[in-house]
Amino acid sequence: AEDGIRDAQESRGLGDVYKRQAEYMGPEENALKLLKAGPRQHLFFTPGEVRAAIVTCGGLCPGLNVVIRELIMTLHFNYRVREIYGIKYGYKGFYSYDWVKLNPQVVRDIHHLGGTMLGSSRGGFDLEKITNVVIEKNITHLYVIGGDGTHRGVTELYKEFARRKLKIAICGIPKTIDNDIPLIDKSFGFESAVDEAQRAITSGMVEARAAEYGVGLVKLMGRNAGYIAMHASLASRDANICLVPEFQFDVNGPDGLYEFVYNRLLARRHCTIVVAEGSADAIRDEHLSAKGTDASGNRVLADVGKLLKDGLTNFCKAKGMDLTLKYIDPTYMIRSIAANSVDKEMCASLAQHAVHGLMAGFTGFSTGVVNSRTCFIPLSEITKSVRKILPNDRAWQRLLASTGQPSFINDEKGFDQAECHVSVMKM
Repeated sequence: AEDGIRDAQESRGLGDVYKRQAEYMGPEENALKLLKAGPRQHLFFTPGEVRAAIVTCGGLCPGLNVVIRELIMTLHFNYRVREIYGIKYGYKGFYSYDWVKLNPQVVRDIHHLGGTMLGSSRGGFDLEKITNVVIEKNITHLYVIGGDGTHRGVTELYKEFARRKLKIAICGIPKTIDNDIPLIDKSFGFESAVDEAQRAITSGMVEARAAEYGVGLVKLMGRNAGYIAMHASLASRDANICLVPEFQFDVNGPDGLYEFVYNRLLARRHCTIVVAEGSADAIRDEHLSAKGTDASGNRVLADVGKLLKDGLTNFCKAKGMDLTLKYIDPTYMIRSIAANSVDKEMCASLAQHAVHGLMAGFTGFSTGVVNSRTCFIPLSEITKSVRKILPNDRAWQRLLASTGQPSFINDEKGFDQAECHVSVMKM
C-alpha cells in the first residue's frame, strides 16, 4: 500500500506549499493559512535514495551549529539517510570548495559552539553554477540557512529546479539576528542576542555611573529594525534612552537629543544610551550617507555610534561640561556566542520540521513559528517585506514608559507621526 501511495505522489511531482495548502485547507478569501509542520504518514522520497546538502549563508547568528547538527541527526536517525554533505562558506562554496561529508560523529558537540562549522559568507550566488553542481552531485534535498537575501536565492533555485523539472526539494530555515523577518513570531538566535546585549548595557550603565558626568553609549545590531535594542533595553531596565531606525529624531535644537542628555547630566550626573546601528537613517538634522553596499547588496551603514559619541562630546564641551563617554560596540561578541537554551530548542525544532517537510515531498518553503505553531511557510511570505517596530506596539510603549524619553523632535506639533513612523509620546 505504501508503494502505491508513493508512486501516486511521484506521478504528481514535488508539491510546493501553496498547492498543498489549497488541497488541505480549501479556498478561503482574505485569510492566510499555513500548513502545520511535522512528520507525514507517507514519504515522497525513499530514504536510501536521498542525498542531502546543507549550507549556511550571510552573517553569523547564535544557533547555526544547532540547526546543522539537528538536520544531520534527523536525517540520519529518523530517516536513515547516509549521504549528507556540507557546503563551505555560503553560496560560493557550491562551486568553489570541496564538499564535506557529514555524519553524527562529526557534529556531535557543535551545538555547544557559536558560529557555523561550515563557515559562511555574503554574496556568491550564481544560479547556473549552483544548479549544475547540484545536478552533478545527484542532490535531492537542499537545506539553506539564511536571512531574507539568502531566501531570495532559495526562491530562484526553487523556480529553476521547477523549470527544469528536477526531483530536488529545497527549503530555507530563516536566520536573522535582527528578528526582522515578517510573519514568524521570532527568529532563532534572537533570544540569545538579547541576553548578551543586556550585558553590554549593564557595562555602559556601570561606566556612566562611575563618572561625574558619565555617558555609556551602547550600539547594538539592528539594520532596519530595532528589536534587539528595544528588548535588551526592556530587559535590562538600565537604559535611559533607546534609539531605533523606525522612529526619526533630532540631535540638535532645544528638543533634540544632545540638549536632553546635557540637561539629564546636570540633574542626574549619568546617562545610558542604547542605539541600533541603523538609526543613522532616522536622524532628521544630520545627513549620514551609506558607504556603498556589501556582497549581499546590503547598504554599508554610516557609524551612528561615532556620530553620537563625537556630537555629544563636542556639544557638552561647548557648554563647559567635562563629559566622560564610554562607547561600547559588542556586535561581534553578540553574534558569535553559542545559543541559549530557548534558541537551542527552537533551532532543533525548525531543523527537524524542515527534514520532515522535504521527506514528505514539500518544496519551496521555509520553516518558522507562527502564532506559537511551527509551519511550512511559502518563500514569498519570507522575502516580501521587513518587519519593523510600530508606534503603537505594546513593547515600544512599555519601553517609553520605562525610559521616560521624549520624542527628540523639535517641531513636534507640525510633525506627521503616521507618515514618518515616529512615536511622539512624552513621558
